[in-house]
Amino acid sequence: MKSWLWRGMLAAAIALPAVEFGYAREREHAATCTLATLKGRYLFVINGTVFPPASGVTTQSLFTRSGYRIFNGDGTGTSIATTSINGKVQDPDIHSDLSYTVNADCTGILKVLAVGATQELFIAPDGEDMTVIATDKGHVEAFRSWRVGPE
Repeated sequence: MKSWLWRGMLAAAIALPAVEFGYAREREHAATCTLATLKGRYLFVINGTVFPPASGVTTQSLFTRSGYRIFNGDGTGTSIATTSINGKVQDPDIHSDLSYTVNADCTGILKVLAVGATQELFIAPDGEDMTVIATDKGHVEAFRSWRVGPE
């Protein structure tokens, strides 16, 4: 029994520093993001709810929006989208400038300048994908956006 106990203690003494070393190494190479992480054309589709007085509605309304955004890799870009509220197209092919920030932990903020919309970004470290949630009062929307091309 003593032999078994000593072998277990020896194995733990060898394994624990290796586990800690591996974890430290993983933290050293943790993915970081920059403005340049978002570069190219990203498709998106949104289904959500709008509450008065957002978007000019007077009653709670369902909306959908589809389009793409072009991120320039420098904190600027363009959004092109069509919006439908309660099944009626409101704004076909609206073009709007956008600005964005990206934090090292791959979170960020996007502002669609023409309408003053603000969204929080959660970005994949390789920039291929992101999830987005609206942070404006009156909008309930969250969606996925994915890169489909360089521009």
